[in-house]
Amino acid sequence: MTATKWGLAVLAVAVLVLALVVMRPLPRDAGPAAPGAPWRIETSADGASRVFGLTLGASTLGDALAALGPDMELAVIATGDEPGSLEAYYSHATAGPVIGRLILNARLDAPTVERLRRNSPRTDRAGTGARKIRIAADDLPVALGARIEGIVFLPAVNLDEDVVIARFGEPQRRVRVDEHSVHLLYPDKGLDVVLNDDGREVLQYVAPGEFARLSAPLDHIP
Repeated sequence: MTATKWGLAVLAVAVLVLALVVMRPLPRDAGPAAPGAPWRIETSADGASRVFGLTLGASTLGDALAALGPDMELAVIATGDEPGSLEAYYSHATAGPVIGRLILNARLDAPTVERLRRNSPRTDRAGTGARKIRIAADDLPVALGARIEGIVFLPAVNLDEDVVIARFGEPQRRVRVDEHSVHLLYPDKGLDVVLNDDGREVLQYVAPGEFARLSAPLDHIP
């Protein structure tokens, strides 16, 4: 999947989860504890990063299961005619002092994704039209062995720009998509913070060496 398509797919999933946030309030006393707050990002000279106790590009979904607990929902998420991508979803996660929802995007080649789709016991449809293609029991070892290439965190509390800058510092670039939303880009951290005037914020993480996955979909915006 190209960087642009990957970025757009991540944003589509984030929009889907934001809709769920509005429909279902988040209990404040529930969810697994992720190691470290959302602003605790460890980077290395080789372009890698570690956040929530997971090393992007190296940790697997199985590692996430061990670290975050069994409340993981695994599925291939597909929108439109896209083949989809493997994702793990925690509806309630605690990251330091922040409660939210956590989405882990995994890296699998196209033939393996197709196999997961073909063997799926069922497919659920979301109100947005996205398809959640469930993973067959026999395919769980393959899915859990997939490496995590991106993380999306949706905090249950609103974060304004002052709070984001206090925690992450000044962004290298700001990209305003429309009158309601702006992206604060931190290439050195592999982080894109999406601030929404009329909804919850979205924090997207990739390894800094692969930041083009997040920035490419925004390059056409002045």
